[in-house]
Amino acid sequence: MIEKADVKKKKRAQWAWYFYDFGNSAYAAVVLLAVYAAYFKQSVVGTAEGSALWGLALTISMLVVAVISPFLGTLADYSGRKKTFLLVMTFVSIIFTGLLFFVNKGDVFLGMILFIIAEIGYRAGQVFYNSLLVDVADEDEIGKVSGNGWAIGSLGGIICLVIVLVLIQLNPGNSLVIRWSFVITAVYYALFTLPTIFWLEEKHRPQNKSGKGFFTIAIERLKNTIKSVANFKEFIKFMIAVLIYNDGIIAALDFAAIIGAVVFGVTSTELIIFVIIVQVTNVAGAYLYGLLGEKIGYKQSLINSLVLMIISVLGMMFVPNKTGFFIVGALAGFAMAGVQSLSRTMVSVFAPAHKSAEFYGFFSLTGRTSSIIGPGVMGLAATGLSNWLFKALSQADVALANNEATKTVAEQIGTRFALVTIVFFLLVGLMPLLFVNENEGRRAAKNTVEE
Repeated sequence: MIEKADVKKKKRAQWAWYFYDFGNSAYAAVVLLAVYAAYFKQSVVGTAEGSALWGLALTISMLVVAVISPFLGTLADYSGRKKTFLLVMTFVSIIFTGLLFFVNKGDVFLGMILFIIAEIGYRAGQVFYNSLLVDVADEDEIGKVSGNGWAIGSLGGIICLVIVLVLIQLNPGNSLVIRWSFVITAVYYALFTLPTIFWLEEKHRPQNKSGKGFFTIAIERLKNTIKSVANFKEFIKFMIAVLIYNDGIIAALDFAAIIGAVVFGVTSTELIIFVIIVQVTNVAGAYLYGLLGEKIGYKQSLINSLVLMIISVLGMMFVPNKTGFFIVGALAGFAMAGVQSLSRTMVSVFAPAHKSAEFYGFFSLTGRTSSIIGPGVMGLAATGLSNWLFKALSQADVALANNEATKTVAEQIGTRFALVTIVFFLLVGLMPLLFVNENEGRRAAKNTVEE
């Protein structure tokens, strides 16, 4: 009887963990991907500078999270209050997501500050969310529970997008409805956080600090993590590749809505449909690339997915219309899932069984660090190229200087060719990956003796 009660309790905790991902995926889908990015660029800023400012906001938030994450991880392990910190960060993100409702045309600084704080809360909360996996799953089911969380989270993002889509369809051209979508997202996010409050309990007790402060422990752990992977050459080569190509992946993800709105004139309704399609192809890509990795090797499958991603971005530079944007975007979603899921799998291949946590910690640190540069470079390139092209056209024909159509064309061309920066990160990141020896990495992991 007691065993049945324990099983039921564990299942409830797992569903609380799933529901949290179900809710916070709405933030990623609506704010980051489909609605707020384009709204900020097109309506709040309204000029080519919007791309640079969006990239700057992303860079600032990613930089803050990269700096504080090692300390957040230490708090998670040593305070015994992972759930408390998760909820604090979550409600920071929820509150500031809801406050995006008050961002109107011209409120550039307000729009950036509210988004940056919401994004920091969202990203920082994920540190504690990930650390709670060991509290809801036994060692032999961590992979399954983690995969379920990812799949259920994707579904949560799609459902919230459908809700927002219906409201926008019923009120076409109404910017107030766009702003209400941020409130709806915040409520949705909060609603599916409730099971975490009531059903999820931490099983792991606080670790002994031995009289040391959190700052000291965080620095020591960071040094130990770096030291622990230093002798694994194939893993280090792989991390160099991740450090570079992940910049391109993050930039493509964060600028998808702006590219659609600026270059192809995609409406808010169409952007939401686009993101839903990308989410679906993302799920398909993760599944099929997982099968391919088992068949031909994870490194070769990762190379294939990166090449397909490069082709997709190049295609986006030259497709002539919305239909092409949707087709290439769906292909990019498929390829992107392969890159992200296979990258995580490669870590498990190179990690000795007794050092898996440290290797994933280093992978996480690399991922957060690499997310800082890409969006900023893409934003600056889009704005810089657009302004340069407009000046060149204006000098060639003075009559064009005061023509709004000239500005629009210059911005469309500038944004298209700014995609070269994404191709650059993906291509340069692919180079060190070619020199990674997967079999040698496996042998090194297998032959490492537990200390």
